[in-house]
Amino acid sequence: MCGRFATTLPPDAMAQLFKASPANDLVQEPNFNVCPTVPINVVRRAEQGRQLVAMRWGFVPHWYKAPNDGPLLINARAETIAEKPAFRIAARNRRCLIAMLGFYEWDRAGKEKLPWFIHRRDEAPLVVAGIWQDWGHDGEGLSTCAIVTTESSGAMAEIHNRIPVIIEAEDWPLWLGEDGKGAARLMTAAPDDVYGMYRVGQAVNSNRSSGAELIAPLGGP
Repeated sequence: MCGRFATTLPPDAMAQLFKASPANDLVQEPNFNVCPTVPINVVRRAEQGRQLVAMRWGFVPHWYKAPNDGPLLINARAETIAEKPAFRIAARNRRCLIAMLGFYEWDRAGKEKLPWFIHRRDEAPLVVAGIWQDWGHDGEGLSTCAIVTTESSGAMAEIHNRIPVIIEAEDWPLWLGEDGKGAARLMTAAPDDVYGMYRVGQAVNSNRSSGAELIAPLGGP
């Protein structure tokens, strides 16, 4: 699962990275502790090319009568995404990309939850697969998204059994549906040489914590 991440790329830099047209209501500030239900910037395919838009992190199926009318769907499992009623149409037609600095994951030592920060080894933005859904009911409307995860392997499997699906730049067109069919083959765990990880302090355990110190290596460089 992916339940918390950090993002620092400004909207103009993100638009340039993805060659996307930016919307007007984008999230402007860096956030080192992105939590479920907050707005995040995502890239999706549009009629006039790629579009950078803000969406609520927490996918809301069309049959929900309110955003909290059912489980909070921040992740979609790659293994079942094509069959789950909430996700299957989005998996075919509404895929997006989410850029982050890295994400947090926890393991346990006794009763303590000990956090790790996972990032790209090459220090490029870590771009993960997402799906999106426009939701509306009784005059209320939201654009929403979820991060696609898969079974982890290698070093990540020692921390957690799930990992976000990382999409390499050459595969962005395929995931967005610009480059034919076959996006399902991308939903695998990245090899160990793509990402690195290190311990961070437990301040990030609180969703009220903020600031760049959250990604500082535990014990210093």
